[in-house]
Amino acid sequence: MVDPAGWYYCLKHGKVEHGSGCRSLDRLGPYPDATTASNALAIAKARTEEADEQDRAWRDEDDDED
Repeated sequence: MVDPAGWYYCLKHGKVEHGSGCRSLDRLGPYPDATTASNALAIAKARTEEADEQDRAWRDEDDDED
């Protein structure tokens, strides 16, 4: 069962928070559990790298059409 309060990683304090905590601008999440929330920075980094790679591929396709 998914916890409706959710788990978050607070960027301001560098800590995992459950439910309401610091303001949403300072948090990553929600995550399904505390362990996943504790890996929030690694998850965000991996997602950013994947998005950057997709963007590079998209730009390369566009360059090939010229």
